[in-house]
Amino acid sequence: MANTSDIRNGLCMNYNNDIYVVTKFQHVKPGKGAAFVRTKLKSITNGKVIDVTFSAGHKIDVVRVERRQYQYLYKDDTGYHFMNNETYEQTWLNEDMLSRPEFLKEGDNVDILFHAEKELALLAEMPQHIVLEITYTEPGQKGNTATNAFKPATVETGAEIRVPLFINIGDKVKILTETGEYMERVK
Repeated sequence: MANTSDIRNGLCMNYNNDIYVVTKFQHVKPGKGAAFVRTKLKSITNGKVIDVTFSAGHKIDVVRVERRQYQYLYKDDTGYHFMNNETYEQTWLNEDMLSRPEFLKEGDNVDILFHAEKELALLAEMPQHIVLEITYTEPGQKGNTATNAFKPATVETGAEIRVPLFINIGDKVKILTETGEYMERVK
């Protein structure tokens, strides 16, 4: 058992019969009254974000998780299949355990979080950004660049994103995986 002084970003804990990860926290010591800790907790199982306030010294049940790197192999009826980069053992995950599966390309590496005591896969974290090739987009019109105009484009994984008008078929672009936003063109 730990207490509120051990809370930090990335800490996993049992709360309300679910496993949550701390995404943001703030220790508050008001002029009057007892200190407390405000937290934003994200459920690992369903992705729901909740605000929770703990009083100072409150006991929390910390869950030990291990982060292991796996390589994405393929997708079939049972789910998404991954291979451990060190032991070469394979595992599969459901689509709801992945943050942005539409950006996964065969051979990409992801971090999978495992519950250390139960050896249970909790979720897969995509890299912060990914480079993909544009497979289809409409050509941009000349002279239509007075503002930051965007057009739809399809990338090699089949996902659709919004890109600036100067991007053409065959260009490689860097995408922020958390939001699916275009970042820059890659040479």
